[in-house]
Amino acid sequence: MRALLAAAALLWAAPVLAQQPGALPPGEGRDVVAVACTQCHAPSAFTQLRQGPEAWRHQVYDMVLRGAQVQPADIDPAVNYLAANFGPGVNVPPGRPTSLPDGTGKDLVEARCAVCHGLDRVAMSKRSPAEWDNVVHRMRFLGATASPDEIKTITAYLGDKFGAK
Repeated sequence: MRALLAAAALLWAAPVLAQQPGALPPGEGRDVVAVACTQCHAPSAFTQLRQGPEAWRHQVYDMVLRGAQVQPADIDPAVNYLAANFGPGVNVPPGRPTSLPDGTGKDLVEARCAVCHGLDRVAMSKRSPAEWDNVVHRMRFLGATASPDEIKTITAYLGDKFGAK
C-alpha cells in the first residue's frame, strides 16, 4: 500500500514540479520529460547537462532501458525538447571567472568549451593527453562543434597546459 501511495505521489508531483517557475521551460515534450524524468531525478540532474540531439537521444534510450516510462511516440518530442532547452549554449551555467594560460588553442578552448560550461571546469582538471583526447571526443559526441583539426589543437593545448604531472 505504501509503494502504491508513493508511486501516486510521484505521478502527481512531477507535473506540479514542472509547473514551478524556472523548473522546466514550456514547450512540446515538456510534460513527457516532467513525468518520465522526474520520477527518478530532480530536474537539476538533467537541466545542467548541455547535450546535442544525438546525445539526448542516447540518454533517453538509456533511461527507457532502465525503466523510464516513455512511449515510442514520445521519444522524439522529449529529445527535441531536451536539445532545444538544454543543448549546447542554452542557459550556460556560470562558472568561476577563469583566465586560461596563453598558447596555441586557448582561443578554441574559450570558444568551444565555454559554450556549454565554465572554463573553471577545464582549469581545475589535470589529465593525461590521452584522457584529454577522450574528453574532447566525448564533448564532440555530446554536441560540441569542432573540426578534426580543431580537436587536435584543443587536445594538444589541454594536454600541455592542464596535463597530469
